[in-house]
Amino acid sequence: MIFLKFLIQILIVSGLIYIVSGRLIGSNINFVRRVLSVVISVTLTSFVYWYSYLRHTDFLSETMMQTVTEVSTLIWIGSMLLISMLLYLVFELFDPSGITAGDRRNGQKSLLLRLRSYWRQQKRLRQVLKIAVTNGVVQTIKYARQRENEKELAIALRATLEQCGGIFIKFGQVLSTRKELFSPIFIDELERLQHSVKPLPAEQVTQILEGSLPQPMDEIFSHFQMEPIAAASIGQVHKARLKNYEEVVVKLLRPEVKGIMRDDLEILEEFANWLSTKSTWAESLGFRELAGGFADGLREEIHLDIEVRNTLQVKNALAKSDYKVRIPKIYTAYSNENIIVMEYIRGQSVADGASEFKRLSIDRRHFAKTVLYSFFEQMLFSGIFHADPHPGNIHIDESDGTPVLLDFGAVGRLGATQQEGLKLFLMGIQLNDSSVLYDGLTLLVENADHAERARMEQAIDQILLKISYVDRIPTEELIHALFTVVRDFGLAFYPAVGLALRSLVTLDGTLRVIDQRFDIFTEAKDFSATYMRASFLKPFKEPMATKERLQEELSMLIPTLRKMPRRVDQLIQRVESGKIILHHDIFSDEHNARFITHLFSRFVLLLVGITFGIISVALLAISQFIHDSYAVYLNTAAYLGLFLCAILLVRLSIQALRSMKQ
Repeated sequence: MIFLKFLIQILIVSGLIYIVSGRLIGSNINFVRRVLSVVISVTLTSFVYWYSYLRHTDFLSETMMQTVTEVSTLIWIGSMLLISMLLYLVFELFDPSGITAGDRRNGQKSLLLRLRSYWRQQKRLRQVLKIAVTNGVVQTIKYARQRENEKELAIALRATLEQCGGIFIKFGQVLSTRKELFSPIFIDELERLQHSVKPLPAEQVTQILEGSLPQPMDEIFSHFQMEPIAAASIGQVHKARLKNYEEVVVKLLRPEVKGIMRDDLEILEEFANWLSTKSTWAESLGFRELAGGFADGLREEIHLDIEVRNTLQVKNALAKSDYKVRIPKIYTAYSNENIIVMEYIRGQSVADGASEFKRLSIDRRHFAKTVLYSFFEQMLFSGIFHADPHPGNIHIDESDGTPVLLDFGAVGRLGATQQEGLKLFLMGIQLNDSSVLYDGLTLLVENADHAERARMEQAIDQILLKISYVDRIPTEELIHALFTVVRDFGLAFYPAVGLALRSLVTLDGTLRVIDQRFDIFTEAKDFSATYMRASFLKPFKEPMATKERLQEELSMLIPTLRKMPRRVDQLIQRVESGKIILHHDIFSDEHNARFITHLFSRFVLLLVGITFGIISVALLAISQFIHDSYAVYLNTAAYLGLFLCAILLVRLSIQALRSMKQ
């Protein structure tokens, strides 16, 4: 009974050490390392305490428990706290990955939820890592420098993703489209991934429809084809006919897909994090970020109401476009997050459309130009664009040969600044001008303040020289080179911009399926010239619309114009009185102010810690010359000061390590 009480006391003390050490170390700390530090610290200090003091006493008796001196107990508990923080510092020092995305995500959950999520994932994660190790990913990833070793790594990665199945296969298929990041060796291997999905049984399809539609099936459809025309890991598509005899397609979400996403996407992110910690190659490639972006996109795709909204937005944005493309009509009354009912447009994919091009006498170059100009209008002017323009998503309307855009599960959105950057980007390529291209890139990257103009323009010049004097500008090679330059200079494209550039690479491949001689950047020059002419002539072609626009602009300017004379007079008066002072310092920039504030706060903590240490050492030295009872108090104060000094210095060391990793 006494021993059990002693163990309970140890557990209580351990819990207190866990809480206090966490508060002292700081926020966003790794849960596993924190627990491990406390366990080792409590075990080690308890053993030392027992060996040096308790083993010479009858510490299991209640009387002995009460006679343990307070000083020895405080030293024991203080040692636990200090050693647990020192151990955490050691773990932080030897952990190359720092604070991972998973740690930040889990840091927002309660302890019970983290434990449940942790234990649920472990079995699957061990299975995935075992497959990766068995296929030789760890061995080959360290030596992927020569071509033959890169081939081995590509095979190992493809085999790992294939054997893991499910979301991992889909991730590999998405990676196979990232030609701007991966070499052809990887692309060829990843393109071999095939994902066959068994269709849902008719009973389950009926159950989904009855649970998702606002009315019974028989009241909406006059006919519903239970055999799907397409099946994928997220959903499947059926043909049907409404009561008004309009042909439609019905896209259903698989009922189990949300649970699979919740579990496997987290495992995929953990796998990508593990792979990145094993290799600087994977880290520099941004493998962790690739998995995170894929997971975020897929989490949106499982909400079909988002696809409905995307489709309607693009359709409305292109309503008055001169470049006619068809987008299926969405029956919003029957659509929700689990089902989409949309217009069925008869036609063929451009990949299989040779007979349609011939039957309808379609000019392939004109068809490809219409598609490209529509995408330019989406990207550069409306700001919302189809982000997955592969051949399967672009069809030929069999009635009149109009391009048809399908599947808006993935769209991108560009702000006005990013649109302007892309315009300068295209202009710089056509003018072969590195300064224009640089100006465009600075609007497309997140941390443009750190760009080195002279060196970066020189690197861009080298890229432009590689694509000069050729019949067709190689889009894939150009985009890959620009991604490399941006990464080499420590910059990063905005996520939406990266998506837009990757979409251009995909679109380039699709357009060359339509017309093998088609060149995106040659046509981009013609598009820019056409658009500028149209913008110049628009006021003359639409005088009433121009008049209304001018009236709107003037109505917004009038309040400001009315205030101008008074403001000018006030400004002159302040200048005359000497009250105008031009003031600018490093604190006017938020980033600089935050950096200086953090640096100053750490410097103050460092001074406080050093002060505690110096005073404590001085007290210890003074106590050597005092032989009365006051020496005990001096020693106690000195040791307490040294303890506080050690705590502050350990905390500062951990923060410094985190800053270096970030």
